[in-house]
Amino acid sequence: MNNKKEIKAGIIGSGFAAEFHFNALQRVYSTRVIVAGVYSPNPDHCNQFADKHGIKSFENISDLIEASDVLHLCTPPVTHESLAIMILEQDKEVIIEKPLTGYFGAGKENFNGDNFSRKEGLAEALDSIKRILEAEKNSKGTIMYAENWVYAPAIQKEKEVMEKTGAQILWIQAQQSHSGSHSSDYGKWSQSGGGSLMGKGCHPLSAAIYLKHVEGRVRDGKPIRPRSVSSRTHAITRLENFKNEGHLRDSYTDVEDYAFTHVVFEDGTVADIVASELLQGGVKNFLEVHANNHRTICNLTPNNAMQTFNPVEENFTDIYVVEKTETKMGWSNISPDEAWFNGYQHEMEAFYRSAAFSEPVESNSALAADVIATIYTAYLSAENKGCETLIPVI
Repeated sequence: MNNKKEIKAGIIGSGFAAEFHFNALQRVYSTRVIVAGVYSPNPDHCNQFADKHGIKSFENISDLIEASDVLHLCTPPVTHESLAIMILEQDKEVIIEKPLTGYFGAGKENFNGDNFSRKEGLAEALDSIKRILEAEKNSKGTIMYAENWVYAPAIQKEKEVMEKTGAQILWIQAQQSHSGSHSSDYGKWSQSGGGSLMGKGCHPLSAAIYLKHVEGRVRDGKPIRPRSVSSRTHAITRLENFKNEGHLRDSYTDVEDYAFTHVVFEDGTVADIVASELLQGGVKNFLEVHANNHRTICNLTPNNAMQTFNPVEENFTDIYVVEKTETKMGWSNISPDEAWFNGYQHEMEAFYRSAAFSEPVESNSALAADVIATIYTAYLSAENKGCETLIPVI
């Protein structure tokens, strides 16, 4: 007899993020998750997703919200604020895929991400954060920020090391780089709210801020927050002299494809974050902690848990190797369980334990707010050629 608490999940969106959210839900073990169904503004995609997974396709988002206890926001970032507030107003839990929110042009005609005022963008992003946090404050529901890096086993093990040793982080190096994005909306500021800094940099930045939050709570009972940022951004694949050999995506319209961000925390310690779309050979996701009593390298992707040599490309036609690798020939850092290393199932388990047993979540709205405030302050810094800029306190 199954005595686990039953929780009904609703998925909003039917693309790449919805797929890995659904798959991660199959590995939640502390509660019995029933997927109530899926809604997407694209009926054809929605029906295909529903048929593939044997779940109900909803024609109306309000009906899905009513039928669910927890809603998964797997939609473009431009939709997050309105949908999150709609869900919270119904006192439901909401899992918001990264990023929390942002600035998308405020509906301006002929908006272009290359030439708007970053100061205005920061102000608008902060206002959006405040509206979402206010909705959460007035709701019985909770925001769960779907930042898988926080729940990646390597990051959680580093959390344990810090808590048990009382470590002080002096310097963090971290990076997420790919050869592009799965999403067709990625590369358009009006849909994604930025380029590589927003879409890729949010992951290592979230993990760095999270670990400083942990350190602060252990030492003084309150998180250590980011205080200022210096950043440079570049659009390399949009240069007139860029020669595309077919290995990198170059369809970005008005966003950057490379960003370097230097963060200074309240205690004077620092983090250096790199985010780019210029990487061949798969994905590079890592975070390195330089503390006063230890050093840790967290390799999410690639790692050497499994290494395979394949002399013939066709041998591995039906074998998944690792995300975004151009070839399966030669040596590969083949991932035996990429979702596990990336923390997807761990974050869903944590979120559903929170929904069932009211346990606090590690990746919450406070972390999400710090990340977005830092990113948009970084964009303002980049507009000023890397000038150090104070991060507003929300």
